[in-house]
Amino acid sequence: MLASQRALFDIPRDVCYLNAASYSPLPLAVQEAGRIGVGRKGQPWTLDPGFASQVHERTRRAAAALINAAPDDIALVPSVAYGVATAGKQIRIPPGQRVLVLQDDHSSPVLEWMTRAADGGFTLDIVRQPGDGDWTQAVLDAIARPGAPPVALASMSSIHWSDGGALDLARIAPPLRAQGAALLVDATHGVGVMPVDVRTLDPDFLLFPTYKWVLGPYGRAFLYVAKRRQDGVPLEQTSHGRRAIAAEGTPYMKDTAYAAGARRFDMGERDHFISMEMAALGMEMMAGWGQAVIAGRLGMLTARLAAGLGAVGNTRLPDPLLRAPHILSVAFPAGMPPGLIERLAAANVHVAPRLGRVRISPHVYNDEDDIERCVSAFRRLMG
Repeated sequence: MLASQRALFDIPRDVCYLNAASYSPLPLAVQEAGRIGVGRKGQPWTLDPGFASQVHERTRRAAAALINAAPDDIALVPSVAYGVATAGKQIRIPPGQRVLVLQDDHSSPVLEWMTRAADGGFTLDIVRQPGDGDWTQAVLDAIARPGAPPVALASMSSIHWSDGGALDLARIAPPLRAQGAALLVDATHGVGVMPVDVRTLDPDFLLFPTYKWVLGPYGRAFLYVAKRRQDGVPLEQTSHGRRAIAAEGTPYMKDTAYAAGARRFDMGERDHFISMEMAALGMEMMAGWGQAVIAGRLGMLTARLAAGLGAVGNTRLPDPLLRAPHILSVAFPAGMPPGLIERLAAANVHVAPRLGRVRISPHVYNDEDDIERCVSAFRRLMG
């Protein structure tokens, strides 16, 4: 099993940080890459003319490797919401059809379609949170609901951010395809930890940022675009999104046809080589450890958490077969005790409140001592 990687991070021993699903700490090497990048920007005359492009492609390759994609199918975007808006320009929802979303899903894969539904004449069909925690079956039931209009699009997270419920997209995708529906996946909480293979799953679009699980900075994200969706119009009109617009020679706008592949969808001002290089390094570290061993370690840590918290009164834990291995959300049937999150933080145990639950999300920097501290503090404060 992968050992704790705490030594690669700037985390004091007395800090128990179990909130990767909000923000992951940056590894020391990623922090140093940022400092070096800032120094480069401080002396831009030292930059090789091709440096920014080299960083773009390194980052694109690193993102592609985590989801088994070709680099040509990856667009560099600043956020998941930007990527969903880009996808929104490529997808036409026929009037009278449905767009499936999850109840209380993260806003990014929901608000685009909520905003467009009335004018577009389609229905936003919200899959309600299942009482048994089985999001997969709830989505399958919604797809096949008798008498319902056809599904044009399913736009949803692969792991629900609040309760940690994991959707089995391999089961969900076939009945969607049978109806001719598109699939947009917000894989924010999946990439790097859960198996994500776009060649097998074949989504129309898949997105993830770097600031949570893949150990990168805020403001960097990636949009996978299936080849069948790569002929559309980008969200922004940029020179690098065209075949040949270059300041170095004449004519300036030699060929304004769109660039091939997903690069046409790259954001404007993409030369963020400081944070791009940080993002690339974080993703390369994740790939170096390997998804399976990361999942194995984090699954072990959350299993220990569940064993320690399961006997605490006024709590309910999800079925381990239905949740992601790296997220444990503790529910309170009678309501979360007031001030619980703040009192845990005062004990240097850092978790997150999410829709009335306590969400605990360890990463590779956590170890068994962190788990014992969390369990001990939780039991003491709940007692």
